[in-house]
Amino acid sequence: MQSTVKTSDTHSATHDLLYRNLRTQIMHGELGPGEALTVRGLAAKWNVSMTPAREALRRLSAEGALTVSASGRFSTPTLSNDRIEELAALRALLEPELASRALPRAHMALIDRLQMINSSVAEAVVKQDAVAYIRTNLEFHRTLYLRAHAPAMLAMTETVWLQMGPTMRALYGRLRRAEPPANHRLIIAALRAGDEPGLRLAVRADATQGLRMLAS
Repeated sequence: MQSTVKTSDTHSATHDLLYRNLRTQIMHGELGPGEALTVRGLAAKWNVSMTPAREALRRLSAEGALTVSASGRFSTPTLSNDRIEELAALRALLEPELASRALPRAHMALIDRLQMINSSVAEAVVKQDAVAYIRTNLEFHRTLYLRAHAPAMLAMTETVWLQMGPTMRALYGRLRRAEPPANHRLIIAALRAGDEPGLRLAVRADATQGLRMLAS
């Protein structure tokens, strides 16, 4: 019995590690839109058996991070303009609310932390590093939203980010940014001033402007 439990625990840990690593890669745009993923290829790349690889792909497809064809082929999504608009609308609803709930807990240490993360965003822009840009940009938002103490709302937001990861990579290539998002500075300024309407406006603009440009 002990051997069975141990084997089961090992399998579960392997699956969870693979799932989390692949989830992070997709969310941060390490995979572009329409990239195919196979159970065999994933198992070989991560040196795991086929079962945890298959389970990780199925779990990610259930979250909308991957699409599955009629033949069972997994790939990162290529989003239609309608889908981009829908996800942008979700961000416009969820993220200003999270920021608003975080505002009463936005002490100076948090604001200083956001300023430091924004410096990392600027470094990624200078280096033209799309993955680092997406990663640090999401870190900026997550750091703020964690102060909202609204885990269900944050989980929904992260699911949207996950579905948009490959598309955000494509968006970065189109925008060819030369400087960090101006709205980050407005978010920090609104937090310092305790300006809830200004904070909501800056967060909404930051979350949706680029996406709507991609869909246009």
